[in-house]
Amino acid sequence: MEWTSLNDLRESYLKFFESKNCLRKKSYSLVPQNDNSLLLIVAGMAPLKPYFTGQEVPPRTRMTTCQKCIRTGDIENVGKTARHGTYFEMLGNFSFGDYFKKEAIAWAWEYVTQVLKLPKDRLWISVYEDDDEAAEIWHNEAGVPKDRIVRMGKEDNFWEAGTDGPCGPCSEIYFDRGEKYGCGKPDCKVGCDCDRYMEFWNLVFTQFERHEDGTYTPLAQKNIDTGMGLERLAALMQDVGSIFDVDTVKAIRDHICKIAGCTYGEEYKKDVSVRVITDHIRAVTFLASDGVLPSNEGAGYVMRRLVRRAVRHGKLLGINGLFLKDLVKTVVDCNKCEYNELEEKYDYIVKVLTNEEMNFNRTIDRGMKLLDELIEKMQAEGKTVLDGEDCFKLSDTYGFPLDLTREILEEKGFTPDEEGYEKCMEVQRTTARTARGGSKYMGADETVFHRIDKEFQTEFVGYETLECDANADYLTNDDELIMRADEGQTAYIVSSKTPFYAESGGQVGDTGFIETETGKAEVLDAQKAVAGKVSHKIAVIKGYIEAGQTAHFTVDGKRRMAIARNHSAAHLLQAALREVLGDHVHQKGQLVDADRVRFDFSHFEAITPEELAKVEQLVNEKIMDGIEVNTQVLPIEEAQKLGAMALFGEKYGETVRVVSMGDFSLEFCGGTHLKNTAQAGLFKIVSEGSVASGVRRIEAVTGGNVLTLFGEIEGRLSAAQKLLKVNDTSLIPDRITSLIEENKELARTADSLKQKIAGSMFDQLVNGASEINGVKVFAGEMANVGSDMYEKFSEGVKNLDDAFVLVLAGTADEKPKLLCACSKAAVAKGAHAGKIVKDVAALTDGKGGGRPESAMAGVGDKAKIAAAMEKAAEIAAGYIK
Repeated sequence: MEWTSLNDLRESYLKFFESKNCLRKKSYSLVPQNDNSLLLIVAGMAPLKPYFTGQEVPPRTRMTTCQKCIRTGDIENVGKTARHGTYFEMLGNFSFGDYFKKEAIAWAWEYVTQVLKLPKDRLWISVYEDDDEAAEIWHNEAGVPKDRIVRMGKEDNFWEAGTDGPCGPCSEIYFDRGEKYGCGKPDCKVGCDCDRYMEFWNLVFTQFERHEDGTYTPLAQKNIDTGMGLERLAALMQDVGSIFDVDTVKAIRDHICKIAGCTYGEEYKKDVSVRVITDHIRAVTFLASDGVLPSNEGAGYVMRRLVRRAVRHGKLLGINGLFLKDLVKTVVDCNKCEYNELEEKYDYIVKVLTNEEMNFNRTIDRGMKLLDELIEKMQAEGKTVLDGEDCFKLSDTYGFPLDLTREILEEKGFTPDEEGYEKCMEVQRTTARTARGGSKYMGADETVFHRIDKEFQTEFVGYETLECDANADYLTNDDELIMRADEGQTAYIVSSKTPFYAESGGQVGDTGFIETETGKAEVLDAQKAVAGKVSHKIAVIKGYIEAGQTAHFTVDGKRRMAIARNHSAAHLLQAALREVLGDHVHQKGQLVDADRVRFDFSHFEAITPEELAKVEQLVNEKIMDGIEVNTQVLPIEEAQKLGAMALFGEKYGETVRVVSMGDFSLEFCGGTHLKNTAQAGLFKIVSEGSVASGVRRIEAVTGGNVLTLFGEIEGRLSAAQKLLKVNDTSLIPDRITSLIEENKELARTADSLKQKIAGSMFDQLVNGASEINGVKVFAGEMANVGSDMYEKFSEGVKNLDDAFVLVLAGTADEKPKLLCACSKAAVAKGAHAGKIVKDVAALTDGKGGGRPESAMAGVGDKAKIAAAMEKAAEIAAGYIK
């Protein structure tokens, strides 16, 4: 076979299916859009689910993609074998009610035998045991001998997900790689677990609907869904042992070996670590490019786990310092021909991964300290198994994978409670599933709007006008299509045309009014319903409205203008942040309404007041420059060439709307904007802070809301002026500084008095102490003593030559603490302040302890202090020899 690079194979496949009139689409984001059933995209068909179910109309009934995918079900096995990996690319060609088995099989055979030129005598086919139709097409039309067509059962050759939904038989293509890859068994054949017969392409014929009772009925729209792992195909074409030997993957593998100073293939343990890092750096680089940030939940948790596993295996290879950033360059260079966003976001990707690598380097040391302490505790208690909760804490809090914990424990003769750990993990998984929400087979719950003709679309005319006439084509409530909504009722209108902007891209939906000849409704919100439809949530305020009536739609123009000010300001804000902080800044989320703009962005350290002031000043400069705001609709490739910024993970069509503000800002955006930046008036940042690891948030106001804010500030200044009794607000800072100094002086005086009082009290309690076994003991409660006076009492006890123990409960504080202090002579006789105060505090349900000479403890229940102090002297006596 001719040697073929992975990138050449990808291109050959996509071009082949373009020639079959399939629409070629770039890979969708790894982050699912509107699909609660998945954390990450796991197959080529996953982003296309709405087209398979008919919920949305596809751009073409034939499509082909090379989809980025991540599967983490076998993450613990990645590295241990050369078969397992998390990140891969899946080639696929799809039909949504268009071509079916005959064409799918014919084209697959044509590509395999004529384009890839694989020898026909080394190809094998499997079909579902009852799928005579597929078997006949393979034999009669493709010419595959019957003895090379293997029938398999439901477990191997029938695809279905869950107890209901679309499903169907599948057919797989195998390649006989020869005896050198085989197991040597005489019965080795297609389906054997060895590597000889490699399954590399799966054709799924989605032709049935499965029902919950286990029965199947034919689908009205039959679909084709094929999947072929690109790396797997490359391994076959390049005649190499595994995906880790494929050209683009091997380049990363070799780079790791160079950094670690090792040779791949010489030592199994090192090979495991090299494979783990090779796989994981590919995955996390693509995750970062799609906007995923490491976190403790969802896709972010998957990313965090992958990064930390890679870092841990780097340490096992002896790599010191930060090394992931060096590998990112190789990943980008090997993949940028298809994924140009990797090169565009290179600096950002490096920042994300380096930040997480640094964080883990800090926590791994604390985690090791905790594990050492737990091991010491087990040794002292004679245990051999580490509790599952402790294993989970090491994983969840310190980022220790279970296999790392297991390895360290086994070195010292211990084992982890893996069952207990799994129970803790299942609790976390259940919580995560609950957070994602319920979902049906295809991931998105059906709504009443799915009952509307899927071909029906709503045209948005709101860029040009704020009012129009259109039919109220459909009327619904939350559960069903209805014919009429009366005064006082809430309902939804779906029309073929609307000036109302439906909430999208962080911009809230428009409000306003819809009026017919029989009634009037207030529009409370506008939302994208499904497949190009816009729903207007209405409250009927007069008469009634019927489905099909001609209606006049009017948007609240004043509110739309306020929203536009904030949205255009958000674009200026992002451009200013990138100029002041760096190109790593990308939008991570936003909320734009009539009152404010809330903008979340990637940045990995605190913003200084000076930087924030520069950002605000820059935005206001651009507003005062009166820059014209232009919008144009362009093919997505052309927009990308212009350098327009796209939102991470957003799903874009063939054409995109681009909003520009001079040469300062250029973004993909479907929102509503000003015509000139001067219309924003003013821009004022209200707050800035961190909302997640690597994500910060700015809230700001524009236009009239700035004047409102200034009015509120003036009101507070006026009130402060009166309270501080100054004639001018400009004198407020000086007056506050003066009061702070006065308060500090008063505090110093008060502290001095307290210490004198404490000294006087100490003399009295020494004289009132009782003697136990040659040691004077005072135990008592003092209502006018606080913990800030304890230091004086401890110092007094420390200076005594006599054997003396003090147990004191000062109850002046809202949350009282107990003090125990022992003189050196008392300690010599067995007294121990830490143990005594711990025992006394336990009587109040409190906790504490400390050194033999001095210790404090918290009080649990104040009502139990008196009873505890009655026992205090007795407790102290128990320690005195």
